[in-house]
Amino acid sequence: VRYKIYAMTAPRSTLAAVLTSLNHFDLQERALPKLQPNEVLIKMKNVGICGSDVHYYAEGKVGHFVVTGPIVLGHESSGVVQEIGDQVRHLQLGDRVALEPGIPCRVCFQCKTGRYNLCKDVRFLATPPIDGSLATYHIHEADFCHKLPDNVSLEEGALLEPLSVGLHAMLRGGVGPGQHVLIMGAGPIGLVSLLAARACGATSIDIVDINPSRLEVAKSLGANKTVLIQPGTDLQPQLLAVCPGGYDAAVECSGVNSAIKESILALRPGGKLLLIGRSAAPQQTAPLHFASDNEIDIIGVFRYANVYPKALELLASGQINVKPLITHRFPLEQVQEAFKTAQFGTDGAIKVMFTL
Repeated sequence: VRYKIYAMTAPRSTLAAVLTSLNHFDLQERALPKLQPNEVLIKMKNVGICGSDVHYYAEGKVGHFVVTGPIVLGHESSGVVQEIGDQVRHLQLGDRVALEPGIPCRVCFQCKTGRYNLCKDVRFLATPPIDGSLATYHIHEADFCHKLPDNVSLEEGALLEPLSVGLHAMLRGGVGPGQHVLIMGAGPIGLVSLLAARACGATSIDIVDINPSRLEVAKSLGANKTVLIQPGTDLQPQLLAVCPGGYDAAVECSGVNSAIKESILALRPGGKLLLIGRSAAPQQTAPLHFASDNEIDIIGVFRYANVYPKALELLASGQINVKPLITHRFPLEQVQEAFKTAQFGTDGAIKVMFTL
């Protein structure tokens, strides 16, 4: 089938940051595949480093997703449309877009019922063996490119990805007015969950972390109470003092096994545990007898589905401001330093962003 390509100056290769071994990237020039009718070529502008990227970089795995060969990381991304396939109608050259990174099959039961994040054949950027978007150019299916309004920056567009995770969790858990929410972990996902819970109308939002500087950021973003975890101390009395009746919802964002336990124990009877956090471990344990006896609903949160447009509207309307999360910016050539900064939280790093 022949089709027309509408293009500016279309490059035929891209410079990509390729993870070739643990803790090591190589910058490689790679040929771009032929653009398909339903695709667009994106000149990448911003790519954020996610916690999963750091796990792949440092440990080579996240749960049961294991790196088995060289891979390009990065899935929090935005850029400018450089070339358009002839079946694309909603985008034009020069449009600024946010890339929703998961491309589902569109035909399975999960896709047909609107839960395409659970599609078994989804191709999700930077999830082995699928390459990510940490490169100068990237080809993406056009219907998973979301046009940004003029008042939303490309950096904000890249942060639509983690924000959609937090917002999807709130929607899954039915978080709303009158509810008291606990967030375990004040990293980037914990902080966007805080913003999402506030936008959904939660009455109070408390957040727990081991890092006092991140708790200060959480406070500035609207957390009602912050709780600093002290080594060797029991967390439950502290949480009980803050929320005597127990929480309506606990959002676990760290992936740490002990945090899952503490989240369940902090819930009121009939409360909901929203599991976002991921670790390198394929299995974790939890106090299930307690959860069962108290009818705790344990709700898995895996990425998102049909949430990007909602998250974008919250950004565009000013109801959510993600700009304070970006603390460090790097060019592609400093990929090693950028990942070390994200891995160790150097100089108070929260969200590390590549500017391409």
